Amino acid sequence: MARTGAGVAGGGRVKGARRPEVRLPELEVWGGGELEPDGDYDGQAFREVDFAGQDGAGARFMDCALTDCAFDETGLRHARVLDTVLTGTRGVGTDLAEATLRDVELVDARLGGTQLHGSVLERVVIRGGKIDYLNLRTAKLRDVVFEGCVLVEPDFGNAVLERVEFIGCTVKAADFRGVTMKDVDLRGAVELGIASGVERLSGAVISMSQLLDLAPVLAAQLGIRVED
Repeated sequence: MARTGAGVAGGGRVKGARRPEVRLPELEVWGGGELEPDGDYDGQAFREVDFAGQDGAGARFMDCALTDCAFDETGLRHARVLDTVLTGTRGVGTDLAEATLRDVELVDARLGGTQLHGSVLERVVIRGGKIDYLNLRTAKLRDVVFEGCVLVEPDFGNAVLERVEFIGCTVKAADFRGVTMKDVDLRGAVELGIASGVERLSGAVISMSQLLDLAPVLAAQLGIRVED
């Protein structure tokens, strides 16, 4: 549902993100083994599986449920994750560069240094959990919701964000350099910290309290000296 509000570049209607509607079929329990490059995983349930260090580049996960799985240094470059729910995912250095995530729910993740640069995210909800140093440089995000999660130093450099919402989440030291935004709703963030790229907020909507919090950063960007 569209919401109304005034962004930093003026008033207007903000189109809300379309959320995924994941309806998983009856799943088959995964039989074990290691991920395979270009592997095809359809309608499978993965529970408490450790994929650390494995290579699943180009793999496709469709209609899957992954619960409490570990992805430390797992190679999933160019992977496709479709109509899938990931719960309790954890890992450091997971490589999902240039991957495609469509109709995906990521719930209560604990991730660090996840590489999603050049990726495409469409109808994705990231709910709960904490993600440190998320790399979304040059990614394309459309209909993405960050809800109740903590993002520490996320890098959105040169990404394209369209219909992206931040709801009840904490954003610390975000990098928005070179970002293109359209219908990005930041009002719901309980903490909004921007380390760089504040001048790229055109196309976003923020609250009055957020504007006041960002005033020192905006003043510095505009070269304004503020003195008592």
